[in-house]
Amino acid sequence: MSRSIFSTDRHGWAELLPPHTPTAAISGTRRCHWAVVGAGFTGLACARRLAELHPEQDIILLDARALAQAASGRNSGYAVGCSHFPGAFDPTRLANYQRVNRINAAGLALLREQVQQLGIDCQWREQGFFHAAADVRALVEVPHFADYLNRLAIPHRVLAQAELQEQLGTGWYRQAVQVPIGALVQPAALLYGLATTLPSNVSLHENSPVLRVDTGAGITLHTPDAVIATERLMIAANFEAATLGLIRPETVGSTLSGSFTRQLTADERAGLGELDQWGVLSLHSGGATVRLTEDGRISVRNTAEYHGGRLLSDAALHQRRLIHRQAFENRFPQLRAVPFEFSWSGVEGISRNGTNFFQNPRRNVWFAGGYNGSGISRGTAFGTALADYASGGQSTLITDCLGSPKAQWLPPRPILDLGVWLTVRKRFRGVGRDR
Repeated sequence: MSRSIFSTDRHGWAELLPPHTPTAAISGTRRCHWAVVGAGFTGLACARRLAELHPEQDIILLDARALAQAASGRNSGYAVGCSHFPGAFDPTRLANYQRVNRINAAGLALLREQVQQLGIDCQWREQGFFHAAADVRALVEVPHFADYLNRLAIPHRVLAQAELQEQLGTGWYRQAVQVPIGALVQPAALLYGLATTLPSNVSLHENSPVLRVDTGAGITLHTPDAVIATERLMIAANFEAATLGLIRPETVGSTLSGSFTRQLTADERAGLGELDQWGVLSLHSGGATVRLTEDGRISVRNTAEYHGGRLLSDAALHQRRLIHRQAFENRFPQLRAVPFEFSWSGVEGISRNGTNFFQNPRRNVWFAGGYNGSGISRGTAFGTALADYASGGQSTLITDCLGSPKAQWLPPRPILDLGVWLTVRKRFRGVGRDR
């Protein structure tokens, strides 16, 4: 089995940063107290917390790809503090709403502290997001979302079209709910900053896919160039975790894509409203995610499809770029002459019923994942809690993570592939002007 089974390319937020030199792939025969598989937000948080709890023990952190080339470095850079649950407020779900938002808040607080204390330059801007609607189907969600926020005493304000034009420089959206909780980040820069500031007893190895795990009297990991004996295994590989053979496949990978403009000129930015950066999330689940970044680019993400957890080919990405282009020009006709500079695809891990995973599936093995598009803050919280949980700790955060509903069963392939393909397509039903 080769490294090629883990889909990757050189498209993503990392391309907007100075070149990254990956750490050396692991080789030889190694032993450690803890092995963490996956160096995204969950794995980095888990390794950091383990190192704090066990400063005298060795932690090996492995990633199948170069850092920031998987989902954590390819999302749209929203560190969510408050989740949106579609539909009318359901009083029977209040405890779950509160539980999820406590996890979001814990992850956001952890990241805020690390960014500030470690001096991580990642364009962190904690000003929240606009949850916007352009089409009739999404507009129905505005009063639902506002009612939910009122009932949970979460600050917000509802903005009309004219106010949004002043704030964002586009009249495309008819209404939006602005929630000041949450941070915009450059996700690849945040990952690099978290990785380079890991405690000294963590050894990070990129381009080191785990191809097989043997369990029995101990746990042995096999990579292309190494054999690693570990006392405890932490799995933070999201939807790819099932490839290790220790966990049932309960998540699938949905492939998203987006594009970035070149950096805007001062005159071009001057026509984009009052804010120097902002983020828009659609109130329709299939709608476009749009950002004005701190370095003066507009990003548009507005496709989701099923390809078995793989990235798009260059040819397919070129076709999706035409969709991104139309969405961009619809919103910003005054910037029609501004070209795209980069396009990217990424894979988010989703479960059938939108749940997360926080498990101890077998002796000395722990797993967290499945964030359904909210992995920056929630993955950070889950990774930190997983380290505490595996170390025998108790906390409200651990209890909240353990409270994730049980995942709904997934059928075997090829039935799974057809079902997921149909489900992802339904995501765009009625999206209309929000695409």
